[in-house]
Amino acid sequence: MPNSIATNGVVAERLDKQTLADNFTDLHPPLDDHEALVAADRCYFCHDAPCMTACPTDIDIPLFIRQIATGTPDASAKTIFSQNILGGMCARVCPTETLCEEVCVRETAEGKPVEIGRLQRYATDTLMGKGIHPFVRAKSTGKKVAVVGAGPAGLSCAHRLAMLGNNVVIYDARAKAGGLNEFGIASYKSVDGFAQNELNWLLSIGGIELKTGQSLGVDITLDGLSNDYHAVFLGMGLAGVNALRADGEDKDNVLDAVSFIADLRQASDLSKLSIGRRVVVIGGGMTAVDAAVQAKLLGAEEVTIAYRRGKDRMSASVYEQDLATSKGVRILYNVQPERILGNGAAVGVEFAYTQTKDGKLVSTGETFELRADQVFKAIGQTLTGAPDALTIEHGKIAVDEFGRTSQSGVWAGGDCANGGEDLTVTAVAEGRDAAMDIHASLTA
Repeated sequence: MPNSIATNGVVAERLDKQTLADNFTDLHPPLDDHEALVAADRCYFCHDAPCMTACPTDIDIPLFIRQIATGTPDASAKTIFSQNILGGMCARVCPTETLCEEVCVRETAEGKPVEIGRLQRYATDTLMGKGIHPFVRAKSTGKKVAVVGAGPAGLSCAHRLAMLGNNVVIYDARAKAGGLNEFGIASYKSVDGFAQNELNWLLSIGGIELKTGQSLGVDITLDGLSNDYHAVFLGMGLAGVNALRADGEDKDNVLDAVSFIADLRQASDLSKLSIGRRVVVIGGGMTAVDAAVQAKLLGAEEVTIAYRRGKDRMSASVYEQDLATSKGVRILYNVQPERILGNGAAVGVEFAYTQTKDGKLVSTGETFELRADQVFKAIGQTLTGAPDALTIEHGKIAVDEFGRTSQSGVWAGGDCANGGEDLTVTAVAEGRDAAMDIHASLTA
């Protein structure tokens, strides 16, 4: 890259506070009562409901939509929460366009599905807004269970165990609970402190104690927990960050996208967050899209997502890709970073074009350079701090179909375990199902 090309630097206050407030409003405003009734009326209430099959938490979607249509949103919410206690957050962040809504009969016939996600939010928000918890704890079993990680999997597991009469203590490494729901979701998807409101509402079931600032392997140990509790559930997520494997990734302003999103989520004043004029995000998942869109909303003039494979291979859905481009983000496919350019700080990235040959990704040998004064890595996270006693497969804790690990009395779920896709809704399902198996084991 020619020396004459200069970076404009990474600065705060690119936009005024009012513009930032407008930029970070709710991505999908909630339905009002009339809109919800109209949306619910579009449902065919299919007897074989393909939307239910596509839902990782097996929510009875036709039933909860019918309950909205008949004017009983509180009952609708209970139908949702009986399968997914974090149904409020999932309604906001689930890729419904590739799950329930993709297989909706209306989508197949008309290209416009029933708005299942927005209807789910309408029902759950209605009930939660009244401060009502739809479940009551069962009689005490006298059993104590430790849950490591206060993210979607851990919270789902803890709530179901508590509801069944068990006493639960949740340990989390951060000073604030919520996991990815609190720290890893784009701000425009979860506004007005919803993650903490949902957390407090969930804990109101009773029987759950929360201990923050407790890291596995540092403040607590698996052996210690196993000795002190009747069972242990591990749902601590993935704390490590994959290396870029490109020369110069240690330069200033080459940052982890997850940390950027977390800092943004916790910021009390968005105008104080520094952002580059030209931003490059490397990766192809939801985190890459969230980081890129929010960089644009913070005032970056040029934002580019660079992904090493083709559009059809991106783990971010087509909807998310379209969302990014609608906000002015450019997406480059089939490019991989070779080196970060600059002396002390990044001023650009050298990329190589890629192609797939015989099933393998290879470089074409052709390269190009892209200006950038800020680079975000969104290339996946890794498991850290897993106890040596546990079997690890493909970089995650090995579990069976019930969430049981290789160590007796220890279960795991969510991103740290080798279960399904790394989605909030999948983590909720795994936590719930592990809780049912833990309870059955303790009360047999």
